[in-house]
Amino acid sequence: MIPYSLLDLAPVPQGSDIRQAFANSLELAQRAERAGYRRFWLAEHHNMPGIASAATAVLIGHIAGGTSTIRVGAGGIMLPNHSPLQVAEQFGTLASLHGERIDLGLGRAPGTDTATARALRRYFNSADAFPQDVAELLHYFQPVQPGQAVRAVPGAGIQVPVWLLGSSLFSATLSAHMGLPFAFASHFAPDAMDEALAVYHREFRPSARLDRPYAMLAMNVVVADTEAEARRQFTSQQQSFVNLRRGDLGPVPPPIDDIESWWTQAEKAGVERALAVSAVGDAGQVREKLAAFIERHRPDELLLTANLHDPAARIASFEKAAGVMRSL
Repeated sequence: MIPYSLLDLAPVPQGSDIRQAFANSLELAQRAERAGYRRFWLAEHHNMPGIASAATAVLIGHIAGGTSTIRVGAGGIMLPNHSPLQVAEQFGTLASLHGERIDLGLGRAPGTDTATARALRRYFNSADAFPQDVAELLHYFQPVQPGQAVRAVPGAGIQVPVWLLGSSLFSATLSAHMGLPFAFASHFAPDAMDEALAVYHREFRPSARLDRPYAMLAMNVVVADTEAEARRQFTSQQQSFVNLRRGDLGPVPPPIDDIESWWTQAEKAGVERALAVSAVGDAGQVREKLAAFIERHRPDELLLTANLHDPAARIASFEKAAGVMRSL
């Protein structure tokens, strides 16, 4: 068995609200802790009514405060939206409060639309400075040097684990050259997965933070008592994906019985390509798919995600998925 972790977006189901979404995420984290998940990560998104994890560091503190052993972190913080010093201070604070349980994953995408990205960013083309920003952030976690003019308080001298996230060869190469663990966004952008993993392993350079490559792959996993029910629950995530491309932002929609009559063939093809790294079905079917995926790609860890409408179904799915992972 390889370690398995959970990626949450603090989804806001249609008919619910953000306060309840936060309560749902905390309950999910507590159940995930009992089910043996190694990490509970939250992702930064903005201007999306169906995703409540915009203030990611704040929500990480909430989840960490309500759990005791599971690692809690960002999957990830979109670094070009922030100054490296502020991120170091935020995660230095979290690590000071919650010890060695805090992870910091960094991405270079905006996590939103163009207009919102312009409203967020210190300067709009700041993604071009991502490597320099990562290096600056890592510097703030180092012990303070004599004469250092700017320090992170808290943050300096606190070894918060830092990951790079991505869906391209850029992030794979950068994480390899910096000697950092790498998480690939195969749950929604799988096209470059094989090549990115090959690049990461081939070009990895050991660092003070990591002596050998460590790669985590993300996967959509929905487990229910029957294949039909799992596929029905998964239609909420499929609808959300299409709605985003239609420009129809809103809460996570409830599942539907006949998605074939809902979307166009072109939309179906786009979703099936984007969500190709998915295991949806009963426990036996999901076990077979997970085992085949692990055998082929050899990740060091799996990051499971499922953006479902029904909080109870979401918890049940992740608990069943944990049972499947333990059986491998």
